[in-house]
Amino acid sequence: MLVVLPPSETKASGGRGRPLDLDALSFPTLNPTRKALVDEVVALAADLPASRAALDVSERQDDEIARNARLWTSRTAPALRRYTGVLYDALDPATLTTAARQRIVVCSALFGLVGGTDPIPAYRLSGTSALPGRDGLRVTWRPELMPLLAEQDDLVVDLRSGPYMALGPARGAVTLDVHSEAADGSRTVVSHANKAHKGQAARLLASSRRRPKDARGVLALLRDAGLRVEQASENALVLVVPR
Repeated sequence: MLVVLPPSETKASGGRGRPLDLDALSFPTLNPTRKALVDEVVALAADLPASRAALDVSERQDDEIARNARLWTSRTAPALRRYTGVLYDALDPATLTTAARQRIVVCSALFGLVGGTDPIPAYRLSGTSALPGRDGLRVTWRPELMPLLAEQDDLVVDLRSGPYMALGPARGAVTLDVHSEAADGSRTVVSHANKAHKGQAARLLASSRRRPKDARGVLALLRDAGLRVEQASENALVLVVPR
């Protein structure tokens, strides 16, 4: 089973790893595109106004642009330590086993897909960023990520948010939406808090010794862990949480 997560806008600073080496990353077929994007982002960092527009950041976030200028030279850290925020707090990757971390990949606007233990630098680039001269990162990544995800031997559980699913939809993957239920039975789609629930689900899936083959197997695994999960369609699950 392969669990695909979105990245986070926020990234932890620093790291102890050697500077970026694309050959040290998983999915080496992505390296030509990775190199092209890293080179573009580094060059763009020399133009602060253009960087702010492309990355949709303000002057107060110029430190993010400075990070981008150092992509080839700054220290790296494992991806699951680099990404921070609500989802990754719930995932608590520091307490996962090595085997569990290896079952997780992150969809990155800069690197395409990275393994949970892949060494990457801090950077700023989101799925909706508009790099000069490109028609959009979806156009860049879709032809590469869609076949790469389709050829995986293991079941793919796709927990990405919309902008990152758009970079390369995973056909046949199991998805999980989060709905909150009121006392009267009415439901709404959970927005921000869904990150914590998806982080919890990702932890359960990556840590389990079970290897589900389809959505029913994923549903059974999550239900056995105490979550209230329903099957909405062949490959779509819904996690129901109290409002």
